[in-house]
Amino acid sequence: MAKPYSDDFRQKVMQAIELDGLKKCEASLLFNISRNTINLWCQRKAETGDVKPKQRKASPQKGKIRDWEKFRTFVKAQGDKTQSEMAQLWDGQISQRTISRALQKIGHTRKKKHTDIVNEMKPSGQHS
Repeated sequence: MAKPYSDDFRQKVMQAIELDGLKKCEASLLFNISRNTINLWCQRKAETGDVKPKQRKASPQKGKIRDWEKFRTFVKAQGDKTQSEMAQLWDGQISQRTISRALQKIGHTRKKKHTDIVNEMKPSGQHS
């Protein structure tokens, strides 16, 4: 979800319309926002007396993986399997995408670690 416009910006737009007499369509061009956004702000100001954004509610859904130590142990034991296979082996209903997000969260990767190999020229006995 996109971030809401700042309170300061909202106040500037509303001030330009209400106090400076700017038309809504002119304000939308000047501030580079949609006319619908300005209409919604005007409607909110009429209803609540302010143009502040609505408070976002925290997502009520909690993760399906709650015991992270158990998950780390599971990954060590089943790390050679695909994410789909791991999802089937996990206790309870869980999707491959959830396994993917959880692996990312604990920092697990299947990529090989790069070792810094210094490529030095070996000295040769002959110079040309």
